[in-house]
Amino acid sequence: MNTFGRYLRLTTFGESHGRALGGVLDGVPAGIPIDLEAIQAFLNYRKPGTNLAVSQRQEEDCLEILSGLLPDGMTMGTPIGFFIANKDARSADYSVLRELYRPSHADYTYHQKYGVSPQAGGGRSSARETAVRCVGGAIALQILTRLGVHIYPYIRSIGEIRLPDEDLSDLDLKNVYHSSVRCPHPQWEPKLEALLAEVRHSGDSVGAVVDCLVQGVPVGWGSPLYDKLSAHLGFAILSINAVKGIEFGDGFDITTKRGSEANDEIEPSLFEQVNFLSNHSGGIQGGISMGTDIRFSVAFKPTPTIAMKQKTITLSGDAVEFVATGRHDPCVALRGVSVVHAMTALVLLDAYLATRAESPLV
Repeated sequence: MNTFGRYLRLTTFGESHGRALGGVLDGVPAGIPIDLEAIQAFLNYRKPGTNLAVSQRQEEDCLEILSGLLPDGMTMGTPIGFFIANKDARSADYSVLRELYRPSHADYTYHQKYGVSPQAGGGRSSARETAVRCVGGAIALQILTRLGVHIYPYIRSIGEIRLPDEDLSDLDLKNVYHSSVRCPHPQWEPKLEALLAEVRHSGDSVGAVVDCLVQGVPVGWGSPLYDKLSAHLGFAILSINAVKGIEFGDGFDITTKRGSEANDEIEPSLFEQVNFLSNHSGGIQGGISMGTDIRFSVAFKPTPTIAMKQKTITLSGDAVEFVATGRHDPCVALRGVSVVHAMTALVLLDAYLATRAESPLV
């Protein structure tokens, strides 16, 4: 399946080492001004080669819009088509890997399912595809901002280094992309940078947790039973390469609490419909937004391509040992921050359009 969304639908195409990647975003309402420079700036947050903490593949990731926008950037209500050329594939780096299955990649499962031998750079399964999601997400973000909705993803932990709860108030979330490790905290940023340098020099990789805060979503987005906002967010986030888990609010920690500790009690409010005394639910109850901050955490596994000897088998079933070649991220979650950002935006705009369709007066 290469299409995502219901009322807002993103279809992507292209492979890691093909001529280009591209997409079609359908369902964007007409008459909305879109800032193309802002889309390119957001796309640049995800691109490789920006610092030593990410893959050194050098891609310009220059966006070209093909359809759906007027010359002044106004949406036409028609499908927005776009593509991004690949410039620095270096497929020769993967020549030795085409005859074996790389551990924890999609090589084996894709080969068994489709009968297509592993492709350079992972082909369609490569995280390179997420550049297209970032374009769609950047468009959605501009519309959500007009609705007063703001999304703030950031690195909460890398490996064994985790920001404590008491330090989260010191994060400058509006400037998260100014940080090389996507964690703008004066104390923890250099610690995370040092850990990544150590991992990179050893040829290994490390996992991480991305937290995401969403502000400004009103009560009522999402529907029971199978259209829960949390279910759509989970579906979207789990579709991101290297993501192994998502939890909302207190997540798995809530299993250690009693109901008296975990319930979000309610009191009347002079300025709002109600006031919740806590947010253990993460801003979603019954699959519907509560009108409070939406909070969730995303677990990224370590990048499976590492410059260390590993055991695997060839396509013919022979046991071999190999050291991966090519360029890889010591921690894929760093560039994953912008992908979480984009996918969250796509889900939320889709939820808004669904709510508007269900209740025309909204």
